[in-house]
Amino acid sequence: MAWYAYCIGEKQAFPELARHRKPVPMESIHGVSGNQVFLYPASDLAVVVSEHNAQETLNQKSGVDHARVIADCFQHSTVLPFRFGTIFRDDETLRKSIRSNQRQFLSNIDKLRGKTEMHLKIFVDDCCTREVDRHHPSGNVGRQYLSNLRENAARTRERQTRARAVSFQMHRQFLPLDEEVSCRLTESGKMVLDIAHLIDRKCVERYQNKFATTSAMMRECQMQLSGPWPPYHFVHRLTRPAHSQPAAADHREVLPVPAAMPALEPAPALV
Repeated sequence: MAWYAYCIGEKQAFPELARHRKPVPMESIHGVSGNQVFLYPASDLAVVVSEHNAQETLNQKSGVDHARVIADCFQHSTVLPFRFGTIFRDDETLRKSIRSNQRQFLSNIDKLRGKTEMHLKIFVDDCCTREVDRHHPSGNVGRQYLSNLRENAARTRERQTRARAVSFQMHRQFLPLDEEVSCRLTESGKMVLDIAHLIDRKCVERYQNKFATTSAMMRECQMQLSGPWPPYHFVHRLTRPAHSQPAAADHREVLPVPAAMPALEPAPALV
């Protein structure tokens, strides 16, 4: 039996596992392809899985289902999400992977217990929108090329300075326990900062109130808030680099440790 893996949680958080050593179905929860979701006991851990058929294809809806199951589990336990598409070939492969990494998993759960992730998306007008003229007389190509390189480097530094300033301001306003920041340019001429903040779950309402105050104050920026989520962006910091195990895999990579899923927007775990 192949297993599709969603996340790892604490066994003690699921009372239904107290008297069972075999997988126990989670009531009213269905995962990828509509399959029943199970709690797979593994010592002090519970692996959230569903049966997997090699003929099933994974698509965008599968990604949404994957994130929804993790969000449901996050309401009951600290979770370590698996990367979307993680499949264990059989029971032995699953048990071996969990057993060999159990100490690390328990340590990571302990570090993330009681914490959640909030996600800020900030749109900032690009401070360097002037286009470079790429049409020059042939005699000045070399000189103009070097000039363009200098101008591009200057614009990059200016954007980085602006992004760092906004990021620092967000850190000072929200005082997260940890953060992940990325920045990109859009075709419309804006910089987008994606900021993930790790906070205590009990501070969610305070964080949301701070967001309302900050967005009203920073009128030069457009801000969006989502969350709380399971701590996707912070799981990978606590895990060593994942190595594929071809012998254990069916047709996809099997990961010995959970990994973050930055490409997916999970469903909210809390209201």
